[in-house]
Amino acid sequence: MNLILFESDETDRPLPRTDPRARHLLEILRRGPGDTFDAGLINGPRGKGTLAAIGANELRLSFQWGEAPALPSSITLIVGLPRPQTARDILRDATALGVAAMHFVLTEKGERSYADSTLWTSGEWRHQLIAGAGQAFDTRLPEITHGRTLKEALVSQPAGAVRLALDHYEATQALSRCHSLNDISPALPPLIVLAFGPERGWSATEREQLRKQGFSLVHLGSRVLRAETAVIAAVTLVRVRLGLT
Repeated sequence: MNLILFESDETDRPLPRTDPRARHLLEILRRGPGDTFDAGLINGPRGKGTLAAIGANELRLSFQWGEAPALPSSITLIVGLPRPQTARDILRDATALGVAAMHFVLTEKGERSYADSTLWTSGEWRHQLIAGAGQAFDTRLPEITHGRTLKEALVSQPAGAVRLALDHYEATQALSRCHSLNDISPALPPLIVLAFGPERGWSATEREQLRKQGFSLVHLGSRVLRAETAVIAAVTLVRVRLGLT
């Protein structure tokens, strides 16, 4: 936890010692009474927290807030619902890279039962976002949806976005050389929508849907990557092209 994040309603009450953040403060950061630490308010400002007192069952904290961090990058992801562990990695690491939104969608070759995983039904997905944001010293969490169809996610994307779909089989141009990204100004980048198929790839029908919605098919080279690796590689390449290093 490079930045320890709190919900707005947590800052005026004690932090239980059983909370992972309390254990991190005491056991990893080795903070004592009067010591400060880097803190953030989820979707709000960063600042400094102070460990005011250590009780038998709780920590008493105080906070001094500064300015909110910059807005996330203009990158949105559409991802065919992967197995839960893969989704956890994508949620955490794509948040750390600063994407604006992630939409996990039902696809023809995907396993529909993944949408009923406890990752989604228990709210654990949000904890993964918080972990990613804290790692990146950020407070902002991306917009998340899951369980919609690919078609619903595609038609909901705003007009004017640069639309790219990763595909290992029919794409003829590499994302690293994609013409659609050539004339983008880092000062005012448009929305970039990156679409990733499920672990078994897009169906022929889905490729047609993507093309009809203005998506160009691109690839990451000849090597077949795991879904979570492909997402991080693609987002990193786009960030570099946008000057967001």
